[in-house]
Amino acid sequence: MQARDIAATLPTVTSTDSVVRAVRIMVLNRLPGLIVVDGQSRPWTVLPGTQVLRLAIPLSIHEDPALARTLDETHADVFWQEIGNLTVGDCLPKPVARPVTVPMGATLLEIAALMARARSPLVAVVRDDGTLHGAITLERLLISLSI
Repeated sequence: MQARDIAATLPTVTSTDSVVRAVRIMVLNRLPGLIVVDGQSRPWTVLPGTQVLRLAIPLSIHEDPALARTLDETHADVFWQEIGNLTVGDCLPKPVARPVTVPMGATLLEIAALMARARSPLVAVVRDDGTLHGAITLERLLISLSI
């Protein structure tokens, strides 16, 4: 089996999408992460779920985790509303990590090795021209390897 055989069409986001939209897409589709594409549908970066979560947490809390303990639930809910105007691009780490991609002809073992090396539960499958063909989740890969 090759990447093209198990790749699925999953929703993607762009750098101009809101962080709130990105989080909702991930949650509603039960995705382990998100693929951020450019205007030509080429993967720009692949964000594991933990990185998507990071987008939704204010920088001040990243810099001082003790601050999170000082916020009660009422105030913790406020930060969710505050990120409403932020885009995915606003919150991406600099420099942006290269996308975790494989060609359509990659073997399942190649995909598994890349996922393990990159610590990414999501891999973008790209066509020869670099555009997105689909995605492979860790769950989909493990099912394909074990059956």
